[in-house]
Amino acid sequence: MRQAVRALAAAVCLVAASAVSAHAQPGPADAPSSPQFLSRFDFQILGAALSGADPRFSWDTHWAGDFDIVDYVSGRFTIVADYQAILGEEFRPFDPYQSIYYLSASASYRHASNEWALVFNHVSRHLGDRPKRDPVAMNAWIFRLLKHIDRGSETIDFKGDIGPVVARAWVDYTWLGTVDVTVRHPLRPSRTLYGRGIGQTYGVDEDIAGRGQQWGGRLEAGVQLKGSGGAMELFVGFERMIDADPLDRITRQWALAGFRLTGM
Repeated sequence: MRQAVRALAAAVCLVAASAVSAHAQPGPADAPSSPQFLSRFDFQILGAALSGADPRFSWDTHWAGDFDIVDYVSGRFTIVADYQAILGEEFRPFDPYQSIYYLSASASYRHASNEWALVFNHVSRHLGDRPKRDPVAMNAWIFRLLKHIDRGSETIDFKGDIGPVVARAWVDYTWLGTVDVTVRHPLRPSRTLYGRGIGQTYGVDEDIAGRGQQWGGRLEAGVQLKGSGGAMELFVGFERMIDADPLDRITRQWALAGFRLTGM
Protein backbone atom coordinates (compact mmCIF):
# COMPACT_ATOMS: atom_id res chain seq x y z
CA MET A 1 0.00 0.00 0.00
CA ARG A 2 2.96 2.27 0.64
CA GLN A 3 3.88 1.94 -3.05
CA ALA A 4 0.31 2.94 -3.99
CA VAL A 5 0.49 6.06 -1.80
CA ARG A 6 3.81 7.10 -3.34
CA ALA A 7 2.42 6.58 -6.85
CA LEU A 8 -0.68 8.64 -6.11
CA ALA A 9 1.46 11.40 -4.66
CA ALA A 10 3.45 11.42 -7.90
CA ALA A 11 0.21 11.74 -9.84
CA VAL A 12 -0.77 14.72 -7.68
CA CYS A 13 2.52 16.40 -8.47
CA LEU A 14 2.13 15.68 -12.18
CA VAL A 15 -1.29 17.31 -12.31
CA ALA A 16 -0.35 20.22 -10.09
CA ALA A 17 2.62 20.99 -12.32
CA SER A 18 0.91 20.62 -15.67
CA ALA A 19 -2.72 21.54 -14.99
CA VAL A 20 -2.71 24.69 -12.91
CA SER A 21 -4.80 26.12 -15.74
CA ALA A 22 -6.92 23.14 -16.41
CA HIS A 23 -12.02 21.52 -17.55
CA ALA A 24 -14.35 21.76 -14.77
CA GLN A 25 -16.52 19.27 -13.11
CA PRO A 26 -19.00 20.00 -10.34
CA GLY A 27 -17.40 20.41 -6.94
CA PRO A 28 -19.05 19.31 -3.71
CA ALA A 29 -22.74 20.21 -3.64
CA ASP A 30 -23.80 22.74 -1.00
CA ALA A 31 -25.55 21.13 1.95
CA PRO A 32 -29.30 21.87 2.17
CA SER A 33 -30.90 23.06 5.41
CA SER A 34 -32.88 19.81 5.69
CA PRO A 35 -32.76 16.35 4.02
CA GLN A 36 -33.91 16.36 0.38
CA PHE A 37 -34.93 13.68 -2.12
CA LEU A 38 -33.51 13.96 -5.68
CA SER A 39 -31.85 17.24 -4.80
CA ARG A 40 -29.52 17.47 -7.83
CA PHE A 41 -29.22 16.17 -11.41
CA ASP A 42 -26.47 16.88 -13.94
CA PHE A 43 -25.94 15.60 -17.47
CA GLN A 44 -23.12 15.65 -20.00
CA ILE A 45 -22.95 15.10 -23.75
CA LEU A 46 -19.44 15.15 -25.23
CA GLY A 47 -18.01 14.77 -28.71
CA ALA A 48 -14.31 15.11 -29.58
CA ALA A 49 -12.22 14.48 -32.70
CA LEU A 50 -9.00 12.51 -32.09
CA SER A 51 -5.72 12.88 -33.96
CA GLY A 52 -3.65 9.98 -35.25
CA ALA A 53 -3.55 7.49 -38.11
CA ASP A 54 -5.18 4.49 -36.37
CA PRO A 55 -8.59 4.11 -38.12
CA ARG A 56 -10.14 2.65 -34.95
CA PHE A 57 -9.71 5.87 -32.94
CA SER A 58 -11.25 8.90 -34.65
CA TRP A 59 -13.95 10.19 -32.27
CA ASP A 60 -14.65 10.06 -28.53
CA THR A 61 -18.26 10.48 -27.35
CA HIS A 62 -19.95 10.41 -23.93
CA TRP A 63 -23.53 10.44 -22.67
CA ALA A 64 -23.52 10.73 -18.90
CA GLY A 65 -25.80 11.61 -16.03
CA ASP A 66 -25.37 11.80 -12.28
CA PHE A 67 -27.90 12.58 -9.60
CA ASP A 68 -28.17 12.77 -5.82
CA ILE A 69 -30.90 10.38 -4.74
CA VAL A 70 -30.88 11.68 -1.17
CA ASP A 71 -28.99 14.58 0.37
CA TYR A 72 -28.98 13.97 4.13
CA VAL A 73 -27.27 17.32 4.94
CA SER A 74 -24.11 15.73 6.35
CA GLY A 75 -23.59 14.00 2.99
CA ARG A 76 -25.39 12.55 -0.03
CA PHE A 77 -26.05 9.31 -1.87
CA THR A 78 -25.16 9.66 -5.58
CA ILE A 79 -25.59 7.51 -8.69
CA VAL A 80 -23.52 8.04 -11.88
CA ALA A 81 -24.02 6.39 -15.30
CA ASP A 82 -21.70 7.13 -18.24
CA TYR A 83 -21.77 5.53 -21.69
CA GLN A 84 -18.65 6.17 -23.79
CA ALA A 85 -18.50 5.22 -27.48
CA ILE A 86 -15.18 5.42 -29.31
CA LEU A 87 -15.74 5.71 -33.05
CA GLY A 88 -13.39 5.01 -35.93
CA GLU A 89 -13.51 4.73 -39.70
CA GLU A 90 -12.18 1.22 -40.22
CA PHE A 91 -15.32 -0.19 -41.87
CA ARG A 92 -17.44 2.93 -42.41
CA PRO A 93 -17.55 6.59 -41.36
CA PHE A 94 -18.34 6.89 -37.64
CA ASP A 95 -17.76 3.17 -37.09
CA PRO A 96 -18.60 2.33 -33.42
CA TYR A 97 -15.38 0.53 -32.56
CA GLN A 98 -15.96 0.08 -28.83
CA SER A 99 -18.34 0.94 -25.99
CA ILE A 100 -17.43 1.52 -22.36
CA TYR A 101 -20.00 1.52 -19.55
CA TYR A 102 -19.28 3.26 -16.25
CA LEU A 103 -21.67 2.81 -13.31
CA SER A 104 -21.05 3.97 -9.75
CA ALA A 105 -22.83 4.53 -6.47
CA SER A 106 -21.40 6.58 -3.62
CA ALA A 107 -22.21 7.79 -0.13
CA SER A 108 -20.43 10.87 1.19
CA TYR A 109 -19.75 12.80 4.38
CA ARG A 110 -19.19 16.56 4.52
CA HIS A 111 -16.63 17.92 6.94
CA ALA A 112 -15.53 21.56 6.92
CA SER A 113 -14.77 22.42 3.27
CA ASN A 114 -14.15 18.80 2.26
CA GLU A 115 -16.47 16.05 1.08
CA TRP A 116 -15.33 12.47 1.61
CA ALA A 117 -17.02 9.60 -0.23
CA LEU A 118 -16.94 5.83 -0.48
CA VAL A 119 -17.63 4.79 -4.09
CA PHE A 120 -18.40 1.44 -5.67
CA ASN A 121 -17.43 1.64 -9.36
CA HIS A 122 -18.08 -0.79 -12.25
CA VAL A 123 -16.52 -0.56 -15.71
CA SER A 124 -17.19 -2.89 -18.65
CA ARG A 125 -15.84 -2.68 -22.20
CA HIS A 126 -17.31 -4.08 -25.42
CA LEU A 127 -16.32 -4.17 -29.09
CA GLY A 128 -18.77 -3.06 -31.78
CA ASP A 129 -19.35 -5.26 -34.87
CA ARG A 130 -16.30 -7.35 -33.96
CA PRO A 131 -15.88 -10.73 -32.23
CA LYS A 132 -14.96 -10.68 -28.54
CA ARG A 133 -15.44 -13.84 -26.50
CA ASP A 134 -13.78 -12.78 -23.25
CA PRO A 135 -15.47 -10.24 -20.96
CA VAL A 136 -13.44 -7.12 -20.09
CA ALA A 137 -14.59 -5.52 -16.85
CA MET A 138 -13.65 -4.54 -13.32
CA ASN A 139 -15.20 -3.51 -10.02
CA ALA A 140 -13.42 -1.24 -7.54
CA TRP A 141 -13.98 0.33 -4.16
CA ILE A 142 -12.80 3.95 -4.24
CA PHE A 143 -12.06 6.40 -1.46
CA ARG A 144 -12.74 9.91 -2.80
CA LEU A 145 -12.05 13.47 -1.71
CA LEU A 146 -13.94 16.39 -3.28
CA LYS A 147 -13.00 19.99 -2.61
CA HIS A 148 -14.12 23.36 -4.02
CA ILE A 149 -11.93 26.46 -3.54
CA ASP A 150 -12.89 30.08 -4.27
CA ARG A 151 -9.84 32.22 -4.99
CA GLY A 152 -11.06 35.71 -5.78
CA SER A 153 -13.01 35.47 -9.02
CA GLU A 154 -11.42 32.10 -9.86
CA THR A 155 -12.60 28.69 -8.66
CA ILE A 156 -10.70 25.44 -8.27
CA ASP A 157 -12.36 22.02 -8.14
CA PHE A 158 -10.37 19.03 -6.92
CA LYS A 159 -11.18 15.31 -6.94
CA GLY A 160 -8.84 12.60 -5.69
CA ASP A 161 -9.55 8.85 -5.90
CA ILE A 162 -7.66 5.82 -4.65
CA GLY A 163 -8.80 2.26 -4.01
CA PRO A 164 -8.46 -1.47 -4.70
CA VAL A 165 -9.84 -3.39 -7.66
CA VAL A 166 -11.94 -6.14 -6.04
CA ALA A 167 -13.13 -8.06 -9.13
CA ARG A 168 -11.79 -8.16 -12.69
CA ALA A 169 -12.14 -9.95 -16.00
CA TRP A 170 -9.24 -9.87 -18.52
CA VAL A 171 -7.68 -6.72 -17.01
CA ASP A 172 -4.62 -6.99 -14.76
CA TYR A 173 -5.36 -4.00 -12.51
CA THR A 174 -5.01 -4.37 -8.73
CA TRP A 175 -5.63 -0.78 -7.60
CA LEU A 176 -6.22 2.64 -9.12
CA GLY A 177 -5.56 6.29 -8.34
CA THR A 178 -6.83 9.46 -10.02
CA VAL A 179 -6.32 13.17 -9.46
CA ASP A 180 -8.60 15.64 -11.28
CA VAL A 181 -8.04 19.41 -11.00
CA THR A 182 -10.06 22.15 -12.71
CA VAL A 183 -9.50 25.91 -12.69
CA ARG A 184 -12.10 28.41 -13.94
CA HIS A 185 -11.62 32.11 -14.63
CA PRO A 186 -14.76 34.09 -15.54
CA LEU A 187 -14.47 36.70 -18.29
CA ARG A 188 -18.09 37.85 -18.05
CA PRO A 189 -21.31 36.32 -16.63
CA SER A 190 -21.91 34.18 -19.73
CA ARG A 191 -18.31 33.29 -20.59
CA THR A 192 -15.63 31.49 -18.59
CA LEU A 193 -12.16 30.26 -19.45
CA TYR A 194 -11.23 26.92 -17.93
CA GLY A 195 -8.46 24.37 -17.82
CA ARG A 196 -8.41 20.80 -16.53
CA GLY A 197 -5.73 18.27 -15.73
CA ILE A 198 -6.27 14.60 -14.94
CA GLY A 199 -3.58 12.16 -13.80
CA GLN A 200 -4.38 8.45 -13.60
CA THR A 201 -2.42 5.38 -12.55
CA TYR A 202 -3.18 1.65 -12.31
CA GLY A 203 -1.27 -0.82 -10.20
CA VAL A 204 -1.08 -4.18 -12.00
CA ASP A 205 -0.49 -7.86 -11.35
CA GLU A 206 2.81 -8.32 -13.19
CA ASP A 207 2.32 -12.10 -13.41
CA ILE A 208 -0.59 -11.69 -15.84
CA ALA A 209 0.94 -9.63 -18.66
CA GLY A 210 4.52 -9.02 -17.53
CA ARG A 211 4.20 -5.24 -17.35
CA GLY A 212 4.55 -2.65 -14.60
CA GLN A 213 2.45 0.17 -13.23
CA GLN A 214 0.48 2.10 -15.87
CA TRP A 215 0.18 5.90 -16.21
CA GLY A 216 -2.20 8.06 -18.20
CA GLY A 217 -3.89 11.45 -18.12
CA ARG A 218 -5.57 14.26 -19.92
CA LEU A 219 -4.97 18.00 -20.31
CA GLU A 220 -7.79 20.18 -21.58
CA ALA A 221 -8.40 23.92 -21.97
CA GLY A 222 -11.31 25.85 -23.41
CA VAL A 223 -14.17 28.27 -22.91
CA GLN A 224 -17.57 27.71 -21.34
CA LEU A 225 -20.56 29.53 -22.84
CA LYS A 226 -23.57 29.71 -20.51
CA GLY A 227 -27.18 29.80 -21.62
CA SER A 228 -30.40 30.08 -19.68
CA GLY A 229 -30.78 26.31 -19.19
CA GLY A 230 -27.32 24.84 -19.72
CA ALA A 231 -23.79 25.43 -20.90
CA MET A 232 -21.53 24.50 -23.82
CA GLU A 233 -17.80 24.00 -23.48
CA LEU A 234 -15.48 24.21 -26.49
CA PHE A 235 -12.04 22.73 -25.83
CA VAL A 236 -8.73 21.42 -27.13
CA GLY A 237 -6.41 19.07 -25.32
CA PHE A 238 -4.15 16.04 -25.17
CA GLU A 239 -4.87 12.58 -23.76
CA ARG A 240 -2.80 9.52 -22.91
CA MET A 241 -5.29 6.64 -22.51
CA ILE A 242 -4.27 3.51 -20.64
CA ASP A 243 -5.25 0.37 -22.59
CA ALA A 244 -7.16 2.31 -25.24
CA ASP A 245 -7.98 -0.96 -26.99
CA PRO A 246 -9.70 -3.31 -24.54
CA LEU A 247 -7.65 -6.36 -25.59
CA ASP A 248 -4.08 -5.42 -26.58
CA ARG A 249 -2.95 -3.67 -23.35
CA ILE A 250 -1.25 -0.76 -25.17
CA THR A 251 -1.40 2.85 -24.01
CA ARG A 252 -2.16 5.32 -26.81
CA GLN A 253 -2.10 9.08 -27.00
CA TRP A 254 -3.68 11.75 -29.18
CA ALA A 255 -4.55 15.42 -29.44
CA LEU A 256 -8.26 16.20 -29.31
CA ALA A 257 -10.76 18.99 -29.94
CA GLY A 258 -14.45 18.98 -29.21
CA PHE A 259 -17.48 20.20 -27.31
CA ARG A 260 -19.34 19.32 -24.14
CA LEU A 261 -22.97 20.11 -23.25
CA THR A 262 -23.77 20.24 -19.54
CA GLY A 263 -26.58 21.21 -17.21
CA MET A 264 -26.32 24.28 -15.05
